[in-house]
Amino acid sequence: MLEFEWTDKKSKAGYKAVLYARVSAPSQVKRGQGIDSQLTRCREFAKHKRYEVAEVFSDEGISGNLIDRPGMLAMLDWLKRNHNSGPYVVIIDDISRLARGIRQHLDLRDAIAKTGANLESPAIEFGHDADSRMIENILATISQHHREKNAEQTRNRMRARVMNGFYVFAPVWGYSYGKHSSGAKILVPDENAPIIKEALEGYASNRFESAAEVARWLTQFPSIPKNGKGIVVRQRAYELLQRSLYCGRITIEKWNLYLHPGKHEPLISFE
Repeated sequence: MLEFEWTDKKSKAGYKAVLYARVSAPSQVKRGQGIDSQLTRCREFAKHKRYEVAEVFSDEGISGNLIDRPGMLAMLDWLKRNHNSGPYVVIIDDISRLARGIRQHLDLRDAIAKTGANLESPAIEFGHDADSRMIENILATISQHHREKNAEQTRNRMRARVMNGFYVFAPVWGYSYGKHSSGAKILVPDENAPIIKEALEGYASNRFESAAEVARWLTQFPSIPKNGKGIVVRQRAYELLQRSLYCGRITIEKWNLYLHPGKHEPLISFE
């Protein structure tokens, strides 16, 4: 990432600063790129530029691919309501904190400009000339590439874990996550496992003739999740009856994986 020297040439006498910070993952809150670290750098930059910090906004656990973020929307609304008491500059720690996509970056850049505020950062000098806009667009594109590459690598790692027999999504009814001897997370039967086993075997033996009957039977158990009306709906029971996880196989259609052998303990036999 390019780093620009902090000079006073661009300082704007009488301007007030609004700080914005964002992290997309909860783990980032505790690491170097957390909200507090970003705001500390923004405050240092504002002090160097002799700006009075008027307000601070942030978004935690919000993807840079989204425009409608609570903190961002609150900031834009605040700037619109207070533009007469300005002028203001919006300070971000890094271009990636504004957005992780070129389209989102440009939309938010325009939204901030429409409030009458200017965008500044200790990491990049935002300008209106052709060269400055080109550099800004390149950096926004690089930020988007990083986001897409990270997502791609995450999918590849998840798929590789599935190929090794480990389920990688939220646990289904009857299972929770435990630790495998290899150190990896693995599905293990929980307190609801006997209930789910009985429901599946009851349907297989015609004790229950439909998904609706399975749903009504499951509703009686306090530990089984219910909807807002306190019942298990037919659709949830239907989905349960189709999950190959319960017979020890993993099916993930979007990855073209069907009945792949899993390392977790099945609740019913494959047969």
